[in-house]
Amino acid sequence: MTYSLEGQLARLRISPPRPPRIAARLWQHTCCEIFIARKGLPGYQEFNLAPSGEWAAYAFARYREGVPLVDEKLDPRISVRSSGEKLELDAFIRVDRAALSLALAAVVEDEHGALSYWALKHPPGKPDFHHPDAFAAELDAVRN
Repeated sequence: MTYSLEGQLARLRISPPRPPRIAARLWQHTCCEIFIARKGLPGYQEFNLAPSGEWAAYAFARYREGVPLVDEKLDPRISVRSSGEKLELDAFIRVDRAALSLALAAVVEDEHGALSYWALKHPPGKPDFHHPDAFAAELDAVRN
């Protein structure tokens, strides 16, 4: 998965590179998010991926009923490229080979600390990346 930010990056707060590690509350600053659900099931996983290389994962049994996944084995691989007005965050996450629904989102913090919320699809009302209607991308099951 590749996320791309283009524009006046100097006007955004983007965390500097750090050694990869699990971190909490990444959504309070600039980060990319991916929500992964098996089609037809209420549970899903959430991954927060920061430009710093920090990450977090959560498991939800159903809408917003979840707990942090503190498991170094999940180890999403994150790489970041930045040049001038463009930042790209690549993330490799091992996923189930079943049919999946995905919600893709990003939180962007400006130079004043204000947050904006971006998503492939926002449900009606205020931004809610967890909402079932946000799961707008679909992947078919992988067959050998």
